[in-house]
Amino acid sequence: MEITVFLVCLVACIIGAISGIGGGIIIKPVIDTLGIMDISTLNFLSGCTVLSMSSVSLYRNRNQEVKLNNIPIYLGIGASVGGLIGKQIFDLTTNNFDDNIIELIQSIILFIINIFILVYIVVKDKIKSKNINSKIITLILGCLLGIISSFLGIGGGPLNIAVIYYFYSLSSKQTTLSSLIVIFFSQLSSLIYSLLTQIPNFKYNILIIMCLGGIFGALIGSKIAKKMDNKKTQKFFINVLIILLLLNVFNILKSYGVINI
Repeated sequence: MEITVFLVCLVACIIGAISGIGGGIIIKPVIDTLGIMDISTLNFLSGCTVLSMSSVSLYRNRNQEVKLNNIPIYLGIGASVGGLIGKQIFDLTTNNFDDNIIELIQSIILFIINIFILVYIVVKDKIKSKNINSKIITLILGCLLGIISSFLGIGGGPLNIAVIYYFYSLSSKQTTLSSLIVIFFSQLSSLIYSLLTQIPNFKYNILIIMCLGGIFGALIGSKIAKKMDNKKTQKFFINVLIILLLLNVFNILKSYGVINI
């Protein structure tokens, strides 16, 4: 099991570092499919892995020649608040529903998010994007992203990319870096909340293995990302979205009992 979990986190975080989706949106459905841990433990460990990945990715990209304004900072501050709210919503949900229901809810939300984002990314050149400068709106958007990220335990995923593309008219590489900043802040606040309240039961060797997968994935992914231009980054992101949609459909069918593994 340890090798499987490590490989899942490694590959997911390589993809996450390249595209800015965080890795958690891949880790979550894949490990859900394997059924090797309960939903609370998976959310916590996935969040820790994504935090490790985003930390390393941001450090590796610190000298990259991609100009950013203050947008990511305000998005990150909002995401910190949203991360706390999202974690509280998740805890409330786990106290009232069993794991199968929660897994189904999360899979359906992810599917809806991913299908809308895929459509948007494909036709985004035909849609006039915004160029928001309001700090208040940016804080609110960051908060909403943090809530969804923390509740789903995915680190942010494609939703960050689509929101930043549309509202701020940034390039693919600027969007990727901004998304990683949002992921870092939302998962950091979620982790702090968990440490101060209740940590789910888990084996520490699994935590270490998953975080190592996240760290090595970030190192490899950051190196690959530097060799890709904006066009290649966007094409890669679209292919990842299609794979994620297939994973979401599989997990929804599994939750409904259509597929038994």
